Amino acid sequence: MGTLTLDQLSLNDTALITKLNTSNLSYRNKLLAMGITPGCKVTIVRKAPLGDPIQITIRGFQLCLRKAEASGIQVALED
Repeated sequence: MGTLTLDQLSLNDTALITKLNTSNLSYRNKLLAMGITPGCKVTIVRKAPLGDPIQITIRGFQLCLRKAEASGIQVALED
């Protein structure tokens, strides 16, 4: 299977963040400040009807991301 991004996951999927795919340094720093770092486990909790925003659980707290933001976070499905 090819590379997956956070926005491609389905409800209740759990994955590990492998890479932050962004060249925008301020956006990357924003993600890092929210605790979205490579190696962290993330679970999709809820998606809005049109797929935007996406609610996730990471590091024990809930976080909502826009679909465009989630598309820049590369993940690997957990077994």
